[in-house]
Amino acid sequence: MDCDDHQDLVYTPPPSSRSESRMRKKPTQPPQETMQQFWNGFNSKFPGLVHTVLPDNPYARNKAARTPSGVVQGQHASKSYEQARAECQRAVERIARECERLNQKYTDPHFDIEVDLKCRRRNYLEGLDEENLEMLPRGVKRVTEIFEKPEFYINGPTASDVRQGRDGDCWFMAALCTMGNKQGLIEKICVARNEKVGVYGFLFYRDGEWQQCIVDDKLYLRAADYDESVEERSIWDDINRIDTEEEYRKVWQTGSRALYFAQCADENETWLPLLEKAYAKAHGDYSAIEGGFVGEALEDLTGGVTSDVLTSNILDKDRFWKEELMHVNQEFLFGCGTGIFANWLEPDYTGPPRDRKGICENHSYSIMEAREVDGQRLLRLRNPWGKKEWTGAWSDGSEQWTPEWMEKLGHRFGNDGFFWISYDDLLKKYQHFDRIRLFNDDWTVTQQWTSLNVPWSATYHSTKFVLDVKTAGPAVIVLSQLDERYYKGLSGEYDFDLKFRLQKEGEDDYFVRSHGNELMWRSVNVEVDLEVGRYHVLMKVTAYRNKEKLPVEEVVRRLAPTRRSKLLQIGLSYDLAHAKGIVHETEKEKRARQEREERRKAAERRKRREETKERLQKEWVRARKLEARHKRLDARFAAKSGKKQQRLVREDDPSEEIIPDGPVQLPVNEPDLTRKGSIPSISLEDSHVPDHCVRSGSKNSLSVRVKDSSSYNAAKAEFLEGFEFDSELDMSSDEEPIEEVRTPVKSVSSAGEGDANSDPWNAVCVVGLRVYSKDPQLSLEVLRPVPEDDVEASLDMDDPSASAATE
Repeated sequence: MDCDDHQDLVYTPPPSSRSESRMRKKPTQPPQETMQQFWNGFNSKFPGLVHTVLPDNPYARNKAARTPSGVVQGQHASKSYEQARAECQRAVERIARECERLNQKYTDPHFDIEVDLKCRRRNYLEGLDEENLEMLPRGVKRVTEIFEKPEFYINGPTASDVRQGRDGDCWFMAALCTMGNKQGLIEKICVARNEKVGVYGFLFYRDGEWQQCIVDDKLYLRAADYDESVEERSIWDDINRIDTEEEYRKVWQTGSRALYFAQCADENETWLPLLEKAYAKAHGDYSAIEGGFVGEALEDLTGGVTSDVLTSNILDKDRFWKEELMHVNQEFLFGCGTGIFANWLEPDYTGPPRDRKGICENHSYSIMEAREVDGQRLLRLRNPWGKKEWTGAWSDGSEQWTPEWMEKLGHRFGNDGFFWISYDDLLKKYQHFDRIRLFNDDWTVTQQWTSLNVPWSATYHSTKFVLDVKTAGPAVIVLSQLDERYYKGLSGEYDFDLKFRLQKEGEDDYFVRSHGNELMWRSVNVEVDLEVGRYHVLMKVTAYRNKEKLPVEEVVRRLAPTRRSKLLQIGLSYDLAHAKGIVHETEKEKRARQEREERRKAAERRKRREETKERLQKEWVRARKLEARHKRLDARFAAKSGKKQQRLVREDDPSEEIIPDGPVQLPVNEPDLTRKGSIPSISLEDSHVPDHCVRSGSKNSLSVRVKDSSSYNAAKAEFLEGFEFDSELDMSSDEEPIEEVRTPVKSVSSAGEGDANSDPWNAVCVVGLRVYSKDPQLSLEVLRPVPEDDVEASLDMDDPSASAATE
C-alpha cells in the first residue's frame, strides 16, 4: 500500500459548527452567571396551580374546608363506604318520593342523554377536548321500553353476564368480569334503586374516598325509533308486514341486543348497562372511560390497591404462582394484558389489533381462577367481548382435553369468552398483570393530601409525610395523584411520575422503596412490615411537559364562550378534586412560622444594632479627629494673629495699644475648651483657611456641626459597650441609604432561539398518601420544609451519581 492510499484512509473530522457560524458576541459576564440567569428565566416567577376553574365555587370552598390537616388518625377502611352508602340510599329514596308525588318517572337533569343526543350537543358522548365521531348511537329509550321483563339481576351478577358494547372500555368490562367471580363485590357498588321510578344509585372509589352516582334508566340504542328513522323505516316498510312498527321495535329496539353500549348476556338483565352509564356519568361522558387498565377499574370498584407486574420482572415464578396467583378471588384479584409495546417499531400503525393465537393485543382479560391438578398449572381467563378465545394448548378442542380433564375442570366448549391456558403459556403471551389487594374490616386507612411544586430537575422533595406507628404489623403505603380521568381536557400540560421511599426517623438511609408501576401512573405503593416508631416518606415526583395539552387557563379561555354546559360539568369535577390540594396552615405550622418571624426580626434588630454601634463608633472617632483639627487650626490662627499685633506694636509704639485698620473677626461663639468631648461649629473665612484644608470643588467655608451630647464625652469612651436601645427609632440613621443601581443584563438566548420566558416551567402536582394498616392509632401528617433549613435527601443507592455525591 503506497503513501497516497494510506492518506486516503485517514479519518478527517468534520469542521466545527462553531467555526462555520458567525462569531459570538464578546461575553459580558461569567459563564456560571449566564447559566444561572437561564435557569432563573426557565422557571416561572409565579409558580402555582389553578385550584378552581369555576368563578366563586362554593362547593369547592366547602370541600377544601372539610379537608383534614395536621395530624390525622386512621379510620376503618369501610367507614367511607358506609357513609357514602347511607347517603346514596337516602338520595334515591328522596328522589323516588318526589317522582311518585308528581306521577313522573325520574329524568336525570345532569345526564339527560336523550335531550343531549337529539339536540346534537353530544356532551355526554364526547369529552371537553376532542370529538369522538366513532360513537354514533341512534336512539334513546327507558329500560321499561327496551326490555319486555326487565330485572336488575337474574341469578346474580356473574362474569358470564358481561358483554362489551361499542365503547373502548374493555378494561372496565374485564374488571367487572373479575369481580363477578367473587360473590358480593358487584352488589356492594349497586346500593340503591327504584325500578318503577327509574332511579339507580351506585358507589365508586375516587381519590381515596367513596362517592355516590345516581342515574335514570335511559339507555342508548343501536337503532332509531320507527317514526324517527330515515333509512331503516323505508326498507322495513317494503316487507309488507301486518304491524310494521311493532315488528321493527321487536327486532331493533327490544332486549339487550338493542343496546349500543354494554349489555348483559340475558335479554332482560339490566345491571351492566346501568352500571356502565353511572361510571360514564361519574367521569363526565362515555369517551372518558375509553382506554385503561384493569387494575385502575378494580381500584375504582373495590377500593383496593393495585400494582402492575411485568412478566419479565418476576424473580421467582414458582413463588409468584404459589403466593399470589393461587390466592386469586381471595386476597387478590388479577387482570392481564399484552401488546403494550406492540407498535414501537411502527408508531404510525393504525390497523386493527394484532392477534397472538387468539389473544388480542392492547386488550384486557380477567383471570377467573388458578388450578394445579396432577402437576398441571392451569388458569381460566375471560375475554370481556364474550367471544374470541385462546387457540393454543388447552384451548377449546385442543388435544389436551380428555373427558377426564373436562370433568376435573368443569369445562364446556363454546365461543363464550372463557378459556384455559397453561401457566407457562400465560407468562409467554401476556406481558403484564394487574394485581389488586383487597381489604376487609380488620384494616384501617389513614390519608393526607398536599400540593408540590415540581422542579425540572427531579429530586426528592423537601415536603414529606411522617408516619407514627404505635403497633407493629403489616402496612400498605400508597402514594397517588388525582385521577385526571374525571376532568379530562382540564388536566393541564404536565404528566407526573411518582416514586417514594421510606426511612425511619433519625436514620440517613431508606429501607424500602415504592413498587414502580411501569404502566399505571396514577399511584405507586409498597407492602411492608413496620415496627413501632416514626417513619418519613420522601417523595420524588418527575414532571413531563406534554406538548399536546394546553394549560388549564388556556382551555378555559378558549371554551368558555362556546361550551358553557360541558365546561361547567367538568369544571366542577376539577374544582372538587383540587380542593384536596389547597394547603391549610396548621396551628403547629402557624406557631413555627411566628417563631421564625420573631427570630428573623430579632436577627434584624441585632444586625441594625451592630450597624448602629459601628456607625456611632466611627462618628465618635471622626468627631475626635475634627476636634483635634479644630484645635490645630485655632492655635495657628491665634498664633498668626498674635504675631501680627506684636509686629504692629513694635513698629509704632510699644507702649500704646493700637487697633489695626483691618479688624480680624474671631468666632462669635468661642468654644469652651474646658468641656472635653464637645465639638463646636466653626466658620472660618477663606483667607484664614490653609491651602491644604480646602477641598477641590468645596464651598469657600468649612462648616463642621457636631451634636453636643454626652455621647461624645471623652470620659465615657466606652459608652457603647452594653448600650441598649429603647426602640427602633433610636437606631434610625440620618443618612439615606444609597440604592444600588444595577445595569440590566440582556437575555442570554441568542437570535433565532426560543425564549425560555415565553412558557416558563410551572409544574404543580397534588399528591395524597394512604396508609392501610391494622394499627388503629397510626397517625399521619405532612411535614413541610422550614425556609432556613437546607437539607437534601441522599441519592438512591443505584443512582449513577450516588458514589460521586458521597465522596
